[in-house]
Amino acid sequence: MNELNPLAVGAVPLGRPPADGAYGTPSGRRAKDHLLRTLRTIVPAAVGLGLFAVAWQLLAAHYAARTANAFPSIGAIWSELSSNLSMYGIDAAHTLEEVTIGLGVSFITAFTLAIVMTHIPIIERVVMPLAVILNVTPVVAIAPGLTLMLGLGMSPRYVVTALIVFFPLLINSLVGLGNVDLEALDLFQTMHASKTEVLLHLRLPSSLPFLFVAARICFPLATVGAVVAEFSTSGPDTGLGSAIAVAVASDAVPSVYAAIFCLAVMGLALTLVVTLAERRLLAWHPTSRLTTRER
Repeated sequence: MNELNPLAVGAVPLGRPPADGAYGTPSGRRAKDHLLRTLRTIVPAAVGLGLFAVAWQLLAAHYAARTANAFPSIGAIWSELSSNLSMYGIDAAHTLEEVTIGLGVSFITAFTLAIVMTHIPIIERVVMPLAVILNVTPVVAIAPGLTLMLGLGMSPRYVVTALIVFFPLLINSLVGLGNVDLEALDLFQTMHASKTEVLLHLRLPSSLPFLFVAARICFPLATVGAVVAEFSTSGPDTGLGSAIAVAVASDAVPSVYAAIFCLAVMGLALTLVVTLAERRLLAWHPTSRLTTRER
């Protein structure tokens, strides 16, 4: 019988266990994979942002040589933003309020309708044509009528924001609630489960991936809806959309882009919230594990 050679390749000398963080150990390989995934995410994003900043500065220099105050540099935008940070913060809070309320009302309405349509098919045949008509009608054309109907307060803005995100929320909710495992559904029916039990324990978990797809679309889209509402409805001069309109009227170009920057940060933050919630709540889902391995 050959004796074990402690110097052989891959052998571990007795009395010296491998360090837990070494890349040859399972925990080390996990740490290395996590590091590589992080670098693959951060480095391309950093390079893209750097190239975008360089292109922006070149474009600003080009316009500065031809027309004054036509396209501000990043420094001018940052100076405007930092010197009026509280004002932009207040406007951002008002826009975020419109996004939150409009999105919340739209989700509750769409998801409730989807539940009813799932259990009563004739309701789907009644509601879907109306939803399609609402989706293809420009909300900007509806906004003045909403102002006349609801007054000059914040209500028209909430409604406009809700209308913009309603259709994708309804469609994804309806598809998600109907996308159930037929064998699992048969099992629930064999056990004489009620419709409420099927909804809570089967349909709702099955719909979560579709709801998060809708959230990825609708959270940034609701920000667009809030700005459109501020542009197209009469009401208080609050919100980042109103700040852009005032800045354009007074030819304050850095203020326009400072407000746009705040909107971009808001949309990015909302998308990040959805992504983190999806990773936490859908860790059990096969697509989540597949995505993690592919990364």
